[in-house]
Amino acid sequence: MSRRTERGPMAGRRGSRWPERRHGTPVLAPAVCRVQEVAPRESVAGDDRKEAAPRTSCPARGLQLPAAPAALRLRSGCQDAAMAAAAVAAPEVLRECGCKGIRTCLICERQRGGDPPWQHSPQKTHRFIYYTDTGWAVGAEESDFEGWAFPFPGVTLIEDFVTREEEAEMVQLMDRDPWKLSQSGRRKQDYGPKVNFRKQKLKTASFRGLPSFSREVVRRMGLYPVLEDFRPVEQCNLDYCPERGSAIDPHLDDAWLWGERLVSLNLLSPTVLSMSREAPGSLLLCLAPSGFPEALVEGAVAPSRSVLCQEVEVAVPLPRRSLLVLTGAARHQWKHAIHRRHIEARRVSATFRELSADFGPGGRQQDLGRELLQISLSFQGRPT
Repeated sequence: MSRRTERGPMAGRRGSRWPERRHGTPVLAPAVCRVQEVAPRESVAGDDRKEAAPRTSCPARGLQLPAAPAALRLRSGCQDAAMAAAAVAAPEVLRECGCKGIRTCLICERQRGGDPPWQHSPQKTHRFIYYTDTGWAVGAEESDFEGWAFPFPGVTLIEDFVTREEEAEMVQLMDRDPWKLSQSGRRKQDYGPKVNFRKQKLKTASFRGLPSFSREVVRRMGLYPVLEDFRPVEQCNLDYCPERGSAIDPHLDDAWLWGERLVSLNLLSPTVLSMSREAPGSLLLCLAPSGFPEALVEGAVAPSRSVLCQEVEVAVPLPRRSLLVLTGAARHQWKHAIHRRHIEARRVSATFRELSADFGPGGRQQDLGRELLQISLSFQGRPT
């Protein structure tokens, strides 16, 4: 079953989208991208154009999106190609890893040799594919549930959120700072407070804010209604590489400190976010009508089949340069993971997290939350 794809108005353009530098810091130009179920507002901070922006329609929902402004500064094609190649190139494969306990990667597996006593997460019995055009998860082709579907709320995907040139320069700036070894073949850079989730304690001593190059990324997020009031207090960059066997196991993000929305920018290569749920019970399925996925926009027939939750995995395709937002059930009930088999080239993700209500206005720790936001949004940070 083919997945309908559409390209945002920024797709395929050449030239840099970094129009200026302030004290050596690149600043993103505003961009408007294809979005599932949401569209950015027409007004763009800092855009003093006198004429109304031309509009681009989104056939899937009939949305009208303002076309992106022209780049204010261009690079030569050779410079663009060289910059992109440098960013995409996988880093040197390390001879050591940061794996602990049952976590493993290709490096430590080779060092230990023999049959490993640990086990990788088994694949779920039934695989469903998430369709951004409808918000439904549909049984994979040639599976027992091909053509059967269920609603999968809480996932918003904004494609082409940054351009190729922005992507390359962002990764180059990340690579200027050290990457720390992490588990399961990953490397990481943290911009946030030091947190002990088990004891529910945190320290702000070494926290200096998000990186300067994320200032306009965060501002651009605010152009979309789903992120209109999103104020991140933490950014975590993760580096995945197939040579290290990088992956991340199924997990739920903390809800004591982190709030309702998880936002992740996918850079350098496409991948698949695999979502699973360990809750007991069953999911009710509908037989997808003919003409899928368009027909599901109008509705589907009554449920007539079920499948055990614990046997289901929902695959959410993440295109390169897309922005993913998880809320509601997708944030709090369905675990998310990146399997090793879905890392085919270097991938860098930047995940942004907001504060929970307990740290917001009227919350028990609102004073600490106010301090964290003030530090975070100064955009003077280095990896902690």
